[in-house]
Amino acid sequence: MSTAKRLVSLVCLVLVFALVAGCAQKPAEPAKPAEQAKPAEPAKPAEPAEIKIGVVAPITGDVATFGVNTHRGVELAVKQLNDKGGVLGKKVVLKVEDDKNQPTETAAAVQKLITQDKVTAIIGSVASKCTLAGAPIAQSNKVPMISPTSTNEKVTQVGEYIFRACFIDPFQGAVMAKFAYENLKVKTAACLFDVTNDYTKGLAESFKANFEKLGGKVVEYQTYNVGDQDFKPQLTKIKAQNPDVLFLSDYYNTVGLIAKQVREMGLKCILLGGDGWDSAELGKIGGTAIEGGYFSNHYSKDAKNPEAVAFLDAFKKAYNEDPDALAALAYDATMILCDAIKRAGKLDGGAIKDAMSSTKDFKAVSGSITIDPATRNPIKSAVVLKVDKGGKFAFEALVNP
Repeated sequence: MSTAKRLVSLVCLVLVFALVAGCAQKPAEPAKPAEQAKPAEPAKPAEPAEIKIGVVAPITGDVATFGVNTHRGVELAVKQLNDKGGVLGKKVVLKVEDDKNQPTETAAAVQKLITQDKVTAIIGSVASKCTLAGAPIAQSNKVPMISPTSTNEKVTQVGEYIFRACFIDPFQGAVMAKFAYENLKVKTAACLFDVTNDYTKGLAESFKANFEKLGGKVVEYQTYNVGDQDFKPQLTKIKAQNPDVLFLSDYYNTVGLIAKQVREMGLKCILLGGDGWDSAELGKIGGTAIEGGYFSNHYSKDAKNPEAVAFLDAFKKAYNEDPDALAALAYDATMILCDAIKRAGKLDGGAIKDAMSSTKDFKAVSGSITIDPATRNPIKSAVVLKVDKGGKFAFEALVNP
């Protein structure tokens, strides 16, 4: 290779190295920041394939007939709903808890139904003392709860998620006071009740206040404690005053026992009471002593409205016996709740609560029902039933609100 050619090659090689060195020293362009990823939309919880409804009732215990018939009423309503396709196209499933008519059991049952079973709503309990124990738990968890039969006025005062399908004690007490004074034409009365029970106490207080307001006189106002078996000390004082009527606001088992002691002591007064008398066991326990007595109630099997006639027929076919008011009110409570779920259009406690509050002229077994949105109590009529021979109940009178 000639000297000139070598020189040209050397120059080219130098230029190449210079170019490479220049590129190596050139600062790298800063990397463009990656675009910020948008947060993913939170996945909406899947709608349950079924609607779980809790039921709390005394299936066992001292008022077991109340619980059994309450369960039957709910069960029949749910079967009829599911046979027609369910609610919102979903099958209704019952989660049943036995509270044994014990408030502590009710509280535990409601807690379990909400936290473990994840129910949409709760039907129950039967006795006011029990519902008052469970209602605050449902209220704090915003789970709608409707009692078929708890008549103490404090029940729905717990909060906006608590409802009932029955009238309240002040109305029931007023009904019997009016019936005694105007229908039976009596002027004097005595009261005997369990002072430890909100239901019996509230009913007696209402009867006394209304009877005296009408012009009657309550000549004795006696109390006892739950579990007492001997009522002769109180009845001795009542007998000395010779009242025309004796108002017994307790449940059928205790009323039957008191009635026998009333007659054994020679008292001739007419016995009166509230819906706690409503059990086929009343006549079995009280025998002839309870015959001729009267009590207020929510339903009569002699009712002629189409809903009552259809219910009576379906209940007899399912259970081979006539329904009582406990069964009728449980059926009504279930239908009111499920109607509200339909109108709410979703399984949301707040929406269901709002729909239930707006219930108006609902055609129920126990009559046309409108829920007062302020109190969540139904506006409805009451019936008075008479205890006939053999402990059978016969319709006596209808009292409108």
